[in-house]
Amino acid sequence: MRAKTILILGLGALFLLAWQSLPWAADYRVGTWKTAQTIQPFFYQEYLPRGDTAQVFAFTNPADQKTALLAGSLDMTGTTLAHAIRSAVMGQPVVVVAALCNKCSALVAAKNGPVRLVADLKGKKIGYVPGTMHEILLREVLTRNGLSPVKDVRLVRVDFFDMGTALARGSIDAFLSGEPFPTMAVVQGYGRILSLPYDGESVGTINAGLLVTRDLVRKNPEAVQQLVTAHARATEALNRDRVRWLDRAETFGTPRAILEQAAANMELAWSMDESFVNRARALGARMQSLGVIDRQPDYDQLFDLRFVRQVRLENNR
Repeated sequence: MRAKTILILGLGALFLLAWQSLPWAADYRVGTWKTAQTIQPFFYQEYLPRGDTAQVFAFTNPADQKTALLAGSLDMTGTTLAHAIRSAVMGQPVVVVAALCNKCSALVAAKNGPVRLVADLKGKKIGYVPGTMHEILLREVLTRNGLSPVKDVRLVRVDFFDMGTALARGSIDAFLSGEPFPTMAVVQGYGRILSLPYDGESVGTINAGLLVTRDLVRKNPEAVQQLVTAHARATEALNRDRVRWLDRAETFGTPRAILEQAAANMELAWSMDESFVNRARALGARMQSLGVIDRQPDYDQLFDLRFVRQVRLENNR
């Protein structure tokens, strides 16, 4: 009887050891926008290890995404680089671990209105969303063209989804937004592209990145690497297959004809390097000069390049 008990206990111990050594599946929660330029998370599932899952949650505001991340409701989320910089200045423990998209913005004026040049916006009403990358680009474009964002124009808070209607009705004279809304204004006949705000500037075309918490980087860098790798693989696959990219983007509600035209002003991205971070530093400097932030963050803490570097190493094998 005693021998039988010992055998049972021994088998139980072996089972426990085997159970503890099993690779447990991870369930990742990722936030993004339902736009063509931030679409990659919807494809992560194809590039995660077998058994792992990715739940994707769609947001309309980067502040809400960041709040969900800090609350522990998300493991990773997209955000504009301007918002990431602002969050770091506020002392929030966030880390950018990959690029998400570049370009994607345009300043649009009413097609048949009096505004033909950026300088013509003096005294006009311009739609914008506070706290976004587009706000920084708008302020930069105005300043570069000799207009004070405070004294010379009237900035009107308008949701991205309402900007086109407001412009068509004459409630605003212009707006700066992300795609597909600028192209939609052109295709539907009520708007014209006044400026692509990143052309020839030191900030360049950087736009959005993927954000995680410092706590996740410290406690579970393997999880961060899995997500960044999946993001890179999804980005590369969609860049190779434009049809598949736009097919999925069309399900978000934007007509295909608009997506086809807007694609020229959109760039799916994942890689970051020192040049990318230097452009982010330039963006931060612009934000401070415009009074959006009062000091610079620690960029070495805000950007962690090791995960994209690992992807590049794997790509070169």
